[in-house]
Amino acid sequence: MRRIVFAALICILPALKTPCLAKGVGAAPQEHGVYRTYLLLHEVGSETYAVSPSGAGASVMTIASTLSDRGSTRAGNTTLTMGPGFAPTALEFRRDGAPAGETWSTRVGATSATIQEVAATRTMPRPATAYVGFPTMPAALQMMMMRYWKLHHEPASLPILRASEKALPLEIRRVGEDAITLPGRSRAQVRLTRYTVANLMFGREIVWMDTQGRLAALMTFAGGLPQEQILEAYRPAFEQLVRSGVRQEMSDLDALDQQVRPEATGAFAIVGARLIDGTGAAPIEDSVVVVRDGRITAAGVKGSVKLPPGLKIIHADGQSLLPGLWEMHSHYSGVEFGPALMAAGVTTARDCGGEFGFLTTVRGKIARENALGPRLLLAGLIDSGGPLGFGAVDAETPAQGVAAVDRYADAHFDQIKVYTQIKPDVLRAISAEAHRRGMTVTGHVPAAMDAFEGVADGMDQINHLQFVTRAMLPPENKGERGGEVDLASDRAKSLIALLKARQIVVDPTEGWGEMAGHPKTVHAASFEPGLDAAPFTLSSKFEALGGPIEEARFHERMQANGKVIDALYEAGVPIVAGSDTGLIGYGIDRELELYVQAGLPPIAAIQTATLGAARAMKLDRESGSVEVGKRADLVLVEGDPLTDISDLRRVVKVVRNGQLYDSRALGRSVGFNRTVSVVKVANR
Repeated sequence: MRRIVFAALICILPALKTPCLAKGVGAAPQEHGVYRTYLLLHEVGSETYAVSPSGAGASVMTIASTLSDRGSTRAGNTTLTMGPGFAPTALEFRRDGAPAGETWSTRVGATSATIQEVAATRTMPRPATAYVGFPTMPAALQMMMMRYWKLHHEPASLPILRASEKALPLEIRRVGEDAITLPGRSRAQVRLTRYTVANLMFGREIVWMDTQGRLAALMTFAGGLPQEQILEAYRPAFEQLVRSGVRQEMSDLDALDQQVRPEATGAFAIVGARLIDGTGAAPIEDSVVVVRDGRITAAGVKGSVKLPPGLKIIHADGQSLLPGLWEMHSHYSGVEFGPALMAAGVTTARDCGGEFGFLTTVRGKIARENALGPRLLLAGLIDSGGPLGFGAVDAETPAQGVAAVDRYADAHFDQIKVYTQIKPDVLRAISAEAHRRGMTVTGHVPAAMDAFEGVADGMDQINHLQFVTRAMLPPENKGERGGEVDLASDRAKSLIALLKARQIVVDPTEGWGEMAGHPKTVHAASFEPGLDAAPFTLSSKFEALGGPIEEARFHERMQANGKVIDALYEAGVPIVAGSDTGLIGYGIDRELELYVQAGLPPIAAIQTATLGAARAMKLDRESGSVEVGKRADLVLVEGDPLTDISDLRRVVKVVRNGQLYDSRALGRSVGFNRTVSVVKVANR
């Protein structure tokens, strides 16, 4: 591969209207560019950069970023100072409107580097080769990182200077090339080199570099929600590069499959465990469950089940065996989600809004090839509102809503997920067409209505407890956030009665509300100990969450929400468990812990993530409980979750579609260090 050397010219093609940048020979002319930012393939912002000489072979890059997501705008400015050879000497980031004490900076001296990330500060010896960076790396900053990496002979690992010693070195790999055609160039092809970057954030980011040393585009499936950035000149190739990125993700999944192999397939028996079959029946101590060709062929107390000679035995004395868990509110944003979820015992996951091409491709690969990942159920996202909308599918009229439903139905999506800006007449059209096509409708209750009206207009399910609690408030408080709900009021009683009568499924996502809204004074690991096992790229992200809310008010809010959840359960309203964008895998455990704290019996909480979830998706005849003839989806844990629901965190083995995997091996493959130690979690 050609290498860029200090005296090389990084010359930009004239048709792309970018100047030629000389490196290492005299003063460098200015370089500048614009990146477009996409979230779920919907354009949400831009990034503008400029590089100017500052004397003696040094240069300064300034980056201005703006992101407008669902009516919320965030902006910030990054300044990178570089010496010869793109060597970083200083990096500073300032978020518009941030408090005075919120400082993000790195200073690299001759022998040491000092990094400050808000409250965390670290001074460390300067490595011979290293780069600078923060949790959210602008595309232009990554471009300079790639140039630096190439100039330093493409090391297998590149240390990144962070305020925590837990930050792992970056692993940059050249994985292929893409030939694209741009307008105005006589249809001539432009070749881009494709790389993957690990340890910058959770999962492997995909980066394309052109022959002039510019970052043409990047694509990350695993930063919470899928996001892309593309240099303005390459926008005509956006869809082509997204397709290439999906293919690369499948190649990455193949590598994970080779890394973690099943310990048992075909026929085997799990012997000695406490069987909690998910039906609500009393647990069976010292049980036997036989699996053959992906199905459960026998289940009962030891001695009542005959084991064929030579059958492989999995000994599980002192452990508990349950149905595989269902994660009912995921944003499945990369192939690394698969092993992370399976390691937590999740064997079925519902995606509630992702990218069409990636989701349909990875769903098919898991189903056809038994690739690592839970069985995926898909809810197709539809919103309105143009710039205020969420996702790439915008339905402003009933006809557009019907067309969107039909596209999802033709691709075998299981549900439609409606979002906040949908108008009432469009919701009615979407619901009618979805029901005609055999689909159900879930989602946010649109802003133009409340839960009463959403149900009347065809919603079968509701994502997030907030849409239920808001509708319980008096009409004069319609739309109010954080209002006190009186469960004894006629309005609250009427809503609960309606939800029960229509069997409207509620997906509270209470754990994500806790994680996103807890006070800064409360350490996230105190209620989510899974952070101690998570890779730094995830744990640092969640530990940075939280707000200025007072602890007393936070606890009051959590307790109030718990009372609503318990009231829904007692009334017979179907509840399913989902963690939204919470800590992958562990988020579902926290959700169930909160349900038990709210008053649900442990078995009832477990059913929200097993048989109850299967019923909500009309799949309970073939999944959701440990019964003969059903799909062999199982999770084996230390301890007894009927006594301590937190024992669900102590996963030992998981069986997905008849294949048995080791939980720790699955977790290790994507950076988790899972443990089966007893877990103590703070109550609210």
